[in-house]
Amino acid sequence: MTQLILGIETSCDETAAAVLEDGRHVRSSVLHSQIMLHERWRGVVPEVASRSHTQRIVPIVQAALDEAKVRPSDLSGVAVTHRPGMVGCLLVGLAAAKALALRYDLPLLGVDHVQAHIHTALLTRQDMPLPALCLVASGGHTALWLLRAPLDAIRLGTTRDDAAGEAFDKGAALLGLSYPGGPSIERAAQNGNPKSLVLPRSLLGPDSLDFSFSGLKTALLYHLRGPGVTEPPPVLPPARVADLAAAYQEAIVDVLIQKLSRAAERVPVQSICIGGGVARNVRLRTRLQESRTLSALQLVLPEPSLCSDNGAMIAFLGHLQLQRGLTSPLDLEAVATPDAGGKAAPR
Repeated sequence: MTQLILGIETSCDETAAAVLEDGRHVRSSVLHSQIMLHERWRGVVPEVASRSHTQRIVPIVQAALDEAKVRPSDLSGVAVTHRPGMVGCLLVGLAAAKALALRYDLPLLGVDHVQAHIHTALLTRQDMPLPALCLVASGGHTALWLLRAPLDAIRLGTTRDDAAGEAFDKGAALLGLSYPGGPSIERAAQNGNPKSLVLPRSLLGPDSLDFSFSGLKTALLYHLRGPGVTEPPPVLPPARVADLAAAYQEAIVDVLIQKLSRAAERVPVQSICIGGGVARNVRLRTRLQESRTLSALQLVLPEPSLCSDNGAMIAFLGHLQLQRGLTSPLDLEAVATPDAGGKAAPR
């Protein structure tokens, strides 16, 4: 019998739903981005985001069902992000998922958003050799995980301050580039010289697998406005913006690559995989393939649409949980913080 899982994602600023067939075939994937709503503030405003989710969730879910040519009664379960994220946003997706589960007597599958990013590699390549080293890099999260088996991941390192995506956003603001910062810096950097400015790479000591990007942002700020930020914001010619964007991007990517390499040398793994919005970055993907240490392993690079927030990754992790009988009660709560225990199954 065909298994059909509906995945719902509303943890931040994207309303997404997808239908996954038998844990392999993405029958539909529909997404509404709120970038235009938040660009004036250069960051996600929780109340604005949750209101948009409220307006969009029903038509997005219906569009995913229509595109997949299925009815709610055809579903085998409803998977939904319940942690981590903005609580008001999570509650919108949870309410929709609970309503469907209750009305159609379907299993409810509470999914950890970060674990869904980790497991996306298995959706891309189900025969990926394990254990695998996984980098999750986005606006809210930058962490290294060891995926030992499906639903068995432990965290090796995490960010101590700014996540990589947050660092891109702050760097873009300093350079007068558009929000979100990752894509705008990547576009500007295409014509720039990454060696035009030496920026710091914070590695936090020889044994650390944690990340820190706040010093990089501060270094760019001081370069532009002087120590103590005493000078006014400069008006930069496009060529100089391109050079600074390239140098800034290279510094972020360099840290990600060095930390991955450090972990791969320390922990026996067979594969490397990436997830999160920053995993869409072309320079990061190129450096992964150029690294002698990392390219010697199996590189699993999901297509960009599966790296940023989406419903298919939620449906896939829900599929794995349903296989193990790991369903959730209808009083499942929204939780803002990540699961520090590093387990994929809902608590």
